[in-house]
Amino acid sequence: MVESGVFIHCSLNLFMYNLYLTIIIPSVIAFFTSFFGTEFLISYLYGAGIIAEDRNKKKPIRIASSGGLAVAFAVIVGILAYTFGGSFIYAPILNVAQLLSVALSIMLIALVGFLDDINVVRKKVETTDMKDIRKGLKQWQKPLLTLIGALPLMAINAGLSYIQLPFVGQVALGYLYPLVIIPLAVIFVSNAVNLLGGFDGLQPGTTLVATLGMLIYTFISGSQVGFLLSALLFMSILAFLPFNINGAKIIPGDSFTYATGGTLVAIMIMGNAELFGAVIFIPWIIEFILHLRRKFKVTDLGIRQSDGTFKAPYGKKIYSLTHIVMNIKRATESDVATYLTIFEAVFVVLGLALKFTGLL
Repeated sequence: MVESGVFIHCSLNLFMYNLYLTIIIPSVIAFFTSFFGTEFLISYLYGAGIIAEDRNKKKPIRIASSGGLAVAFAVIVGILAYTFGGSFIYAPILNVAQLLSVALSIMLIALVGFLDDINVVRKKVETTDMKDIRKGLKQWQKPLLTLIGALPLMAINAGLSYIQLPFVGQVALGYLYPLVIIPLAVIFVSNAVNLLGGFDGLQPGTTLVATLGMLIYTFISGSQVGFLLSALLFMSILAFLPFNINGAKIIPGDSFTYATGGTLVAIMIMGNAELFGAVIFIPWIIEFILHLRRKFKVTDLGIRQSDGTFKAPYGKKIYSLTHIVMNIKRATESDVATYLTIFEAVFVVLGLALKFTGLL
C-alpha cells in the first residue's frame, strides 16, 4: 500500500516536471515573444508603410497591419524552445521532425498572408465590394499559394490515415489522407478564417476560443503534440489580443488569419482531432457559404452611424455573420466581436459535449 502511494507520488512529480519543461516553459516563451513582437511590429510596420485603414472609427485612421507575423513567429519560437530543451535538457517525448515540419508549414502560410498584407497602394482600389488601400492578392492566388503551406505536412505523412466516424467506426483513408485531405484542409481552413473579420477583437477573439477548445480536447484525448501546439497558439493569440481591442493599435492582417488557420489545421491533423475541428469550425463554414452567395465580393463591415453603432451594409440581405448581428440590434464594434466570439464558444462547448458522450 505504501509502495503504491510512493509510486503515484513519483509519477505525479514526473508528470508535473515534464509538463513544466515541455509545455509551460515553451508556452510562456511564446507569450512574451508574441507580446514584445507585436509591440515592435506596431511601429516598424507603420514606418514601412505596411498599413491598413480602420474605417470603423469616426474618422478612418491608418494603422499598422500584418500583426499576425508576431503570433506566427511566437508559435515557431515555442516549437524551437521545445526542440532545444529536447536536445540539451531532456529526452524529447514528441517527434521533433514532425514539430519542425509544422513550424515550416506555419512559416510558409504566414508568408502568404504577409504577401497579401504588403500590397498597399496609394490610391484606393475596389476590393470586396468597397474601396480600400490594400489591394492584396487576387482571389485565385490565395488558395494556390496556401497549398505550399500544406507541403511539409504532406511530406511527413502527418497524422493518422484513418478517421473515427460516429456510428460507423474507423474508416481507413490510406494515401488519400496526406495527398488530398491535408492540402484541402489547409487551403480551406486558412482561407475561411480570413473571411470573418473587420472589427476590433473579432479575429483574435474567435480564434482564441477555438484554440482553447482544441487545448481542452487534446488534453482530454491525451494527444501530447496537439496539446503542445494548442498551448503555444493559445498563449500567442492571448498576448496579441490586447493590441487589437478597445481601439486597435494593429490589424491582425492576413498573416494572422492564414497562420492561425494553418496552425489549427496542424493541431487537428497531429492531434487526431479532425471531427472536433469540423464542429468548432462551423461558424467559418457558415461564413464561407454566406460569402459564396455573392462570389466573395462582400464586405463584413457595417455603415457607421452617428452614435457609434453599425448598420448592415446590404440591408436585410445577409452575406456574413457580422450582418446578422447588425440586423438583430444596433451593434457597436465591440458588440459584433463579442457576440460572434460567444457564437464560436457555443460550438466549442458542443464539440466537447460530443466528446464526453463518446460521439467524437
